[in-house]
Amino acid sequence: MKVIECERLVKAYCSMKALDQINFSIEENTITGLIGRNGAGKTTLLKIIAGFWRGTEGEVKVFNRSPFNNLEVSMNSIFVDDMMSFTYTLNLGEILDEAKAFYPNWDEEIAFALLEYFNFNPKQTHQSLSKGKRSTFNMIVGLAAKCPLTIFDEPTTGMDAAVRKDFYRALLKDYLIAPRTIIISSHHLDELEDILEDILLVDEGKKVLQLPVDELKEYAVTLSGRTAVVMQTLQDKEVIYKRDVNIDNCSVVVRNNFSHEEVKRLGIQVSPVTPTDICVYLTNQTKGAIDDVFNKS
Repeated sequence: MKVIECERLVKAYCSMKALDQINFSIEENTITGLIGRNGAGKTTLLKIIAGFWRGTEGEVKVFNRSPFNNLEVSMNSIFVDDMMSFTYTLNLGEILDEAKAFYPNWDEEIAFALLEYFNFNPKQTHQSLSKGKRSTFNMIVGLAAKCPLTIFDEPTTGMDAAVRKDFYRALLKDYLIAPRTIIISSHHLDELEDILEDILLVDEGKKVLQLPVDELKEYAVTLSGRTAVVMQTLQDKEVIYKRDVNIDNCSVVVRNNFSHEEVKRLGIQVSPVTPTDICVYLTNQTKGAIDDVFNKS
């Protein structure tokens, strides 16, 4: 069952398009990573899916309904980001107590267990927390709500590395106990790839690719060797990124859809490319690498 379906979705602000004819779908009970550079349109997309904003053109369906101002979609989804706020009249413990009235699947036991694990004082208010602690508390609410659609937009903002690691482990363990559709937008793909099932990569408001993580790990390889020999083999290959190119040697990232043996016989080394690097290369600006800025000076 498809929980989310987007067809030719556009979100325009005056002459600028934050989303530009984006098409994709997300299946039920999967963990999807929404990956992209700053300004790629990730938050805009998530807020439209959550029903906060309306698209300019195209169609988006969540649970087979238009999400904008839709009560049923709101009841079955939660949007967690670093701007999530709660009333100052309740302390943290009281917020968790009251949450059960808003979320039918609320898991009070896990909520207070996580509150204790992350060393929160239940008497504190949300407004008194540091940025990292606020993100951690928001994460607790997002997990304990157990909504059929759970959206985390950059959920680890301000968290230190140890807390981020605990968050990912808690998310995976809770997902295995109570599967639901989870979307995580993050810049830490290298930390996330072990818990993600699918990757949706966006750039400049457009979908670049959508693949299972296992396929993304095999999506590209690096060819390294003598420049003349490497360049000769590129005629029938999809080049993704060129790096370290000089007269004698070069390294080129290409789509991994050919036999490696034929290039290895030419003395070319074939090495894997991490999912993080693949996403960087596929969204790389056409202005060249950062080194080019200094080479011109």
